Amino acid sequence: MSNLKLYNTYERQLMDFYPIDSNNVRIYVCGPTVYDFIHIGNARPLVIFDVLVRVLRSIYPKVTYVRNITDVDDKINQRAKEKNISISELTNQTIKNFQKDCNSLGNLPPEYEPKATDHINEMINMIETLISKGFAYVASNNVLFSIKKFKKYGNLSGRNLEEMISGSRVDVVDYKDNPGDFILWKPSSEDLPGWESPWGRGRPGWHIECSAMSKKYLGNSFDIHGGGADLIFPHHENEIAQSCCSNNSNLMANYWIHNGYVTSDGEKMSKSLGNFSTINNLLLNCDGESIRYSLLQAHYRAPLSFGKNTLTEAHKSLSRLYRAVDGFEIDGDPDKEILINLCDDLNTPKALARAHYLADQANKGSKESAQKLKNSSSILGILSHSSENWLKYGKDSYTDKLSSQPIISDKKINKLIIERKIAKDNKNYSLADEIRNKLLELNIILEDKPDRTDWRKS
Repeated sequence: MSNLKLYNTYERQLMDFYPIDSNNVRIYVCGPTVYDFIHIGNARPLVIFDVLVRVLRSIYPKVTYVRNITDVDDKINQRAKEKNISISELTNQTIKNFQKDCNSLGNLPPEYEPKATDHINEMINMIETLISKGFAYVASNNVLFSIKKFKKYGNLSGRNLEEMISGSRVDVVDYKDNPGDFILWKPSSEDLPGWESPWGRGRPGWHIECSAMSKKYLGNSFDIHGGGADLIFPHHENEIAQSCCSNNSNLMANYWIHNGYVTSDGEKMSKSLGNFSTINNLLLNCDGESIRYSLLQAHYRAPLSFGKNTLTEAHKSLSRLYRAVDGFEIDGDPDKEILINLCDDLNTPKALARAHYLADQANKGSKESAQKLKNSSSILGILSHSSENWLKYGKDSYTDKLSSQPIISDKKINKLIIERKIAKDNKNYSLADEIRNKLLELNIILEDKPDRTDWRKS
């Protein structure tokens, strides 16, 4: 069994992974707030934690993966109002778009994908427990968590109370005992989503949903909680406080794993800054596997720079791997070195480097290396197409598609190959070279073999 090591944000160190129950590893990852298409920054944790789940499944007999959907939120309310559509219409369509994007990126579906609106009762029950234990209080029809009542508050983010209050965007209102106290439940007007509760008609705050849903599907304490680094504070800090105080547990999850930001020209990519590309738009011009590959090229905890040539290079790298495994199917376990790299805190850059080494050996004639590479494709979530389909019919890279390259049909390519063969038979090598160069300008590469000439896209 491989020795999996993960960087635990809570402990601020790389740690050996020991599951609570080796027969059922449990992981919870924060999912989307469904008011718009996800962008490339949102896609990074989806791909990273998909790889982690694949690694866990290669080691342990069962993995229970939960990824929530936030479908009650002020951003959703505002977007529905802007579009002049119902909230349910907006969330239902956005969830479909999200799942379509996930599939395009090669992500496996989680065992559970709970929606917040389906778990209001669980949230109300948890809030009642927090009030009864003295960790929460009612003020002006709001229910708030008292952060001073939880002595470990701030342990995840490493901030003290004063730093958290001064450095965060908190609502300074008269009814709060402390400016840092956060909302568990708030009142709703008739034009907004709302549910009946002991504190009147209202809706949950953002943080309580993950505490309630993780408890329902994974128990009071579980193995891994994941998400982007932007969720460390306040979201994950607040989750820990709610869950530990409600469940009488020392720690909500044993390992807290966070991926780094995606940057555009050195700046964090986000919807608020407007410097992002949605997966939906990228997929109009590029295949999802190239997007996935690009998100695995940097270590998950490091910033990932996404530029105009990122997908072009990812597509070329994948094409090189596809050529190496042409004719091979998965038959056996992943390459040991690739698995070792992934077990070393998900070192995907080293795993991909090893994959290209195997491709080098395969192109030199090593069938063993080609088989190892193909066997490893599943754990990385790549090379899921046939080599022929990828090299001939896969979408070109993003920047290639944006250029004015003319389109050429398969029939025309094969016709030119025949004309080139006739020219070579007639020793008209200048015409043969002219045909090859013409195809090359169209990103079509010819490969002469003893009995035929094959072609592929560059």
